[in-house]
Amino acid sequence: MRMRKLGRTGIEVSAYCLGTMVFGKMGNPDHDDCARMIHRALDAGINFVDTADVYGYSETEEIVGKALAGHRDEVVLATKFNGPMGGGPNHSGSSRRWIVQAVEGSLKRLRTDYIDLYQIHHPDPHTDVEETLSALTDLVRAGKVRAIGSSNLPASEIVEAQWVSQQRGLHRLRTEQPTYSILNRGIEREVLPTCRRYGLGVLVWSPLAMGLLTGRYRKNTPRPDNPRMQWVPRHLTDEHKLDAVEQLLTLAEEAGHSLTHLAMAFATSHPDVTAAIVGPRTMDQLDDLLAGATVTLGDDILDKIDTMVPPGTDISPLDVSHTPLSLTRTDLRRRPPHERAAA
Repeated sequence: MRMRKLGRTGIEVSAYCLGTMVFGKMGNPDHDDCARMIHRALDAGINFVDTADVYGYSETEEIVGKALAGHRDEVVLATKFNGPMGGGPNHSGSSRRWIVQAVEGSLKRLRTDYIDLYQIHHPDPHTDVEETLSALTDLVRAGKVRAIGSSNLPASEIVEAQWVSQQRGLHRLRTEQPTYSILNRGIEREVLPTCRRYGLGVLVWSPLAMGLLTGRYRKNTPRPDNPRMQWVPRHLTDEHKLDAVEQLLTLAEEAGHSLTHLAMAFATSHPDVTAAIVGPRTMDQLDDLLAGATVTLGDDILDKIDTMVPPGTDISPLDVSHTPLSLTRTDLRRRPPHERAAA
């Protein structure tokens, strides 16, 4: 497995990162089988594992921690905080109060005394970024966290966080984790250039577009009855995306690759992408992903992909993509009725 620098941290990570979101009740409930997949990934040269406290509501971190016993020093371990972890109003978000509590829970579940990369899982418009960065800086100085990062941040918030760190003498966010695939290339427009400007490592999630780029979801075929179809129904049934999938299947066949291998090779070929997160649910899926790790796409294939899905283009966003408050709250885009007229 090829190693790449994780931004300017000095840490080296594999070009594939093992994502664990579907380990546990969200996908594969067999803890022993999940552990075997983690060990298989390590044996194949993957040294980068990503999880989150909210995956399985703590169960996934417990699976990862148990599986990494005896292997901890070999692995660059990343986890995330911010998602709701209980019924209380202060058991989520990016406040100092929650961060200090959340990290202790993750450390205990992961059976480790430090986290290599601790990431803000989602933007938090209700918390001052200085509050968040200050708390994360204290964790780095305490030795509980080695580096800090973010996930799903728009370019403007990446810039703001960098500026606040510089002005206040706080540790900088060193990585960003956005969604990226052939079907969702929007980050090429601003997010990736911003990450390059600040030297951030980039680990991209859903390079297979939530399963669309496996070829399992096709036009004019019965829809699989699975949890993913319930989770992201608009994404998996979008006619424009399904049209693109049909074109990409033909291209992959002409190139002598499976669509899965084509999609993964596309994601890892971008110069600003450090690692692509793979999220297998079964050992067969993991073995197939590993089999495609050596695939290299020539310029001719990448040019054809560019004609099908132009650079910087999203063929409609993912159902689970971050949507800013300016789009979801009508009061942020409509003046009160008595103020709307120009005169």
